[in-house]
Amino acid sequence: QVQLVESGGGLVQAGGSLSVSCTASGRTFSSYAMGWFRQAPGKEREFVAGISRSGDTTYADSVKGRFTISRVNAKNTLYLQMNSLKPEDTAVYYCAARTAYNMDSYFFTLNDYDYWGQGTQVTVSS
Repeated sequence: QVQLVESGGGLVQAGGSLSVSCTASGRTFSSYAMGWFRQAPGKEREFVAGISRSGDTTYADSVKGRFTISRVNAKNTLYLQMNSLKPEDTAVYYCAARTAYNMDSYFFTLNDYDYWGQGTQVTVSS
């Protein structure tokens, strides 16, 4: 079992930057592939970025080139650096985890993940 807690959300103007974090407790953080998802009002939760145990990354097309996912296993922490933010990036951002036996595997869909944080609000004003 792992517990995930997001932090770092807030209000930012369009074009600005923001970083959100996810701290994990419980089982060894390095055992998990991790991901970021987001959910805007009235919309379904969608994939944003994923990272494997070895640090390989993948991104949704909508954030590619603007967002960077990273992890520091020694700190049990996952990060999402968001640059060139747009109003359409406004959402609650969730981190997610799943056990991964393959070091290089990352995952894209909600059903791939077993553990979720409570979310942190990111609001981008125009």
